[in-house]
Amino acid sequence: MLVIAYLLGSIPSGVWIGKFFYKTDIRQFGSGNTGTTNTFRVLGKKAGFIVLLMDMLKGTLAACQPYLFDVHINVLLIGCAAVVGHVFPLFAHFKGGKAVATSAGILLAYSPIFFLVAWFIFLTSLYLSSMVSVASMVGMTLITLLSLFFHDPILTIIALILTVFVFYRHKGNLTRIRKGEENMVPFGIVYNKKKKKK
Repeated sequence: MLVIAYLLGSIPSGVWIGKFFYKTDIRQFGSGNTGTTNTFRVLGKKAGFIVLLMDMLKGTLAACQPYLFDVHINVLLIGCAAVVGHVFPLFAHFKGGKAVATSAGILLAYSPIFFLVAWFIFLTSLYLSSMVSVASMVGMTLITLLSLFFHDPILTIIALILTVFVFYRHKGNLTRIRKGEENMVPFGIVYNKKKKKK
């Protein structure tokens, strides 16, 4: 199951969608990242939403294996292999995304309600900050804190590990945020404030 999860996570959705349908390698544009955010930036909304769904589905399918094979093991443990595959994909020279969408997919397999709560946190943070990077880091931090209410040590430990990992993968973003140079989505409070100033 771990091998299957890793291989599922290794599917470079953004790269494949870009090459097959847009004749574009998204790794050559924008941030150079293969994930959802750079796909939105380089290929547009349609491709971005498709890649978002694919990246989440990778995590969900990987994490659902214990249910499918009737094995009594926490789905989060198997799902983590998909995150590793997404960040270090076998099919894209081990250079992948930042693990946020695939982590959300794992959460869907674990608890659909918690998944919806996580999306609410992410979208609210995105609206307030106008930055996907900020929404991702704030979202993962709050999800880790909320996991304490589930009284599942494995959930909290994995959420904490993924949060640290997401912060690590956003090192460059943190630098740009401090300098006021981080890319923004074209909506939200911070974006509208900057637009008014201009």
